[in-house]
Formats: sequence, structure tokens, C-alpha cells
Amino acid sequence: MLKLSNNQRSFSRDIALRYLGAASRTVTSVGRLALLGLMISVAVLVIVVSVVNGFEREMRERIMAVLPTIKLYDVDIDDSWDALLGQGGIRGVAPVIEESVLLSAGGKLKAAVATGIEADTYPRVSRLGEFTTNGDLDALVEAKFGVIIGAGLAQELGVGIGDKVRVVLPLTSMSAAGPVPRQKNMRIVDLFASDSQLDRSAVFMSVSTAKLLFRTENQISVHIRLADLFAISPAIDAIQLALGDRVHIQTWKNSYGTLYQAIAVQKLTMLVLLSFLVGVAAFNLISGLIMIVEQRREDVAILSTFGLQSGSVLTVFVLLGSVLALGGIMLGILTGVAVANLLPYLFTTLSERFELELMSQYFISYLPVDVRFGDLLTISLTALVLALIATIIPARRATKLIPSRVLAHE
Repeated sequence: MLKLSNNQRSFSRDIALRYLGAASRTVTSVGRLALLGLMISVAVLVIVVSVVNGFEREMRERIMAVLPTIKLYDVDIDDSWDALLGQGGIRGVAPVIEESVLLSAGGKLKAAVATGIEADTYPRVSRLGEFTTNGDLDALVEAKFGVIIGAGLAQELGVGIGDKVRVVLPLTSMSAAGPVPRQKNMRIVDLFASDSQLDRSAVFMSVSTAKLLFRTENQISVHIRLADLFAISPAIDAIQLALGDRVHIQTWKNSYGTLYQAIAVQKLTMLVLLSFLVGVAAFNLISGLIMIVEQRREDVAILSTFGLQSGSVLTVFVLLGSVLALGGIMLGILTGVAVANLLPYLFTTLSERFELELMSQYFISYLPVDVRFGDLLTISLTALVLALIATIIPARRATKLIPSRVLAHE
């Protein structure tokens, strides 16, 4: 392997910078297209990864902020479930009553899940109160038959705060006409808007109200929040030790684990696949640098006759290609970040203008974007390494030039 002195390295760098200063004349249309391709491919990779990051962030900060980490069913009211606090990484415990119901208002009927909660204990396991209009759950304490419903559900039913909604229960009462579903008119005391699918399916009321409606006395459910979202096994061991195997345990992974895993796999897949696109664009620099080598072959031949070593020639064109690639990568990063940050505004504007529901099949109703420095660094380094590898071929081509043959035709 050729070793260059400091003077040789400095000389090679000066020549590369001189060639770079004349880039507007020396870089051919093929080279410009290669740089453009590198910029676009890096920008696309930044945009796609940032959108996937956005879905992952919203999954954690919205869906998992409102939903408890673990749910326990078939728990007796006298069980020592409150002793679970602090065991197996359990950070919060709250008793609830859950039941499927139908909501009726204005001739419209919607299915929902009603959850009876205690305003003072439920914040231990859920950040639901942060998404309500009042910023807390105190409205449930003041009204005996009051409910908090999702903003999406309220919109579908055409109701708002202060309006009445009929709750149809999965129980029957006997009447002169036979068994009929039990139902109760309740007043909407607050709305919550998490901008997720929960807004269209969840109803909350006080535990005391839920007990009266569902006639539940001894059986409750328990919601649990963990300090670490993924440390589920120690918590389950602690639950089974305290309550036995008769309690039915449901974790967030049962409901959203597949979706969360799909998001993680999608991010990795997009990163790998689009890295190939960056690689193709980086290797397109080969043709552009070969053109530069052909244009500068006389310069290389003359310098070689004056004693310029092949290692110095290699360094000149590797430096030149690296600087050009770095310029394309940085332009791609800046373009990708700018477009990614603009996407949510464009998405919202187009959706409202043309009345589109492009996100109706997802767990959120908007386009999330999360640009992360770590991903930008990974993308930049990956593209730069591929570009450096690509510069070796034309640089080695320059070292193979024979000065006598080149200068013989001059």
C-alpha cells in the first residue's frame, strides 16, 4: 500500500480543490445527473424514514399514553390488586369497569366501549385527562350520570358538551312487551381528542355510575401502567404471584403489538431498500468522475512526468469525488428535512380542500413526521461510504494512465 508524505497529501488536496473550483466546467451533464440522483435518493430516504418515525412516535405518545399497558379481567373487588404497585416494574394501578355499549343520538347509533373510572386514580395509568377539553377528569366527579366521549364519536353523533346521549346497555329488562334492552340518557360533560381511533370508540364515566348501569358489584377490571413499556414479563410474574392464574391478563401487545412491530419492520425495510437506491445514485458518480479523468488525463500525465506518485493521483480523484458526493448528500439531507417538515401542512391542506379521508384506515387521522438526528447521521454516513467506494474505480483508472502514450498525441 502506497504511503504519502504530508507534502504529497497537501499537494493532492490542492489539486483536488483546484479541479473542484472549476467544477462548473469540468463536471459533465452525466456528472450533474449523478449528483442530482444522489440528492433526490437521499432526500426520499429522509422523508420516508421520518414519516415512519412519526407513526412510531404517535403510537407511543398518543395510543399508548391513553391505553394502559396491561389490563386484568375477572378480578374480585376484594382481591389485593392494589398491592401490585411497585412490583415487577408496575408504576400505576387503577380499578375500572368495562362494557360494550351502543350510543344513540339524533337517530344515529354507534358502538363504543364504556369504561368506568375514578378521576383520582385513573391518571396513574393513563394520560386521558391531558386530551380532554378541560385538561382533567374532574367533570366526572361533578355529574352522577355524566360521560366523557371521544371527539370523533361526538362528531359522528352530532352532539357536544352539555348534550344528552342515550346509552344502550348489553342487558335486558322485562316489560309488558317482553325483554327490552336497558338504556339510560346521560349528559356529555367533556370531550377528549387524542387524534387517534380511540376518539371514535371510547366512552368514560365514573365507577359509581358504571356500577349502577351495569349492575356490577363484585367483579372489576384493573388497568396497569408499567415504567418500561416493553418489560411485560416481570409484571405478569408479579400479577400471577399475587392474584393467581384465574385472572385474565391482556397486554398492549395483544391489541397493538403487531402494529408496533410492523412499524419497526417497515422502517428497517424502507431503510434497507432505499439505501440501495442511494447506492445506485452513488455509483452513478463513477461515470461522471470517469469523464473528469478523461478531461484531466493530460494534467495527470504531465504531473506524473514531474514525479507525482500514483498514490497522489489516486488521492486527487478520491478527494474530488468525495467532495462532490458530500455536496449531493448535504443537499439531499436539507431537501429531505424541508419537505418532511412541510408534508403535514400539505397533507392537512389537501385533505380539507378536497374533503379526503386519506388516513381513515390508520390509527391516527393526520400525517405524522419525526425527523431524528440519529437517522440523518446514519443516512449521511451510509451514502458517503457508498460514494467513497464508488470513487475508487475512476480514481484507479487515473493511476493507470501512461504519460508517454497520453503526451504522444499532444
